[in-house]
Amino acid sequence: MSTQLAHFTVAYWCVLVAVLLPIGCAMLAKRGGFSMKRDNHDPRQWLTKQTGWRARANAAQANSYESLPFFIGAVIIAHQLGAAQTPLDMLALAYVLIRLLYIVMYVGDLPTARSMIWGAGFLVNVGILFLGYR
Repeated sequence: MSTQLAHFTVAYWCVLVAVLLPIGCAMLAKRGGFSMKRDNHDPRQWLTKQTGWRARANAAQANSYESLPFFIGAVIIAHQLGAAQTPLDMLALAYVLIRLLYIVMYVGDLPTARSMIWGAGFLVNVGILFLGYR
């Protein structure tokens, strides 16, 4: 079993963290205003009625889900192409940190910074994708 853990790279752990980020956004959007008894019958309807930071947290959730396929695909492709592990791990960690910052900027209503950070995340994904290119 210990040899199995050795094959689960930092980049793969970053995929797991990236998958959890939108769930964190949903929890943030619902924090303090969502009732499991009253609102859980139709939570999406409840979310559409939100404004301000709750609406932005929900939008960050949606964008986080939208960004996952490219990140997951880039990490898998880089592994399959035999990319050097340390740079791959570093770029994957950078992506997760950039996405965390993106969420903070989104919820904090800083649209210009948010867009620049989104662009940085996109470029990191491109870097991951081509890391194993020869």
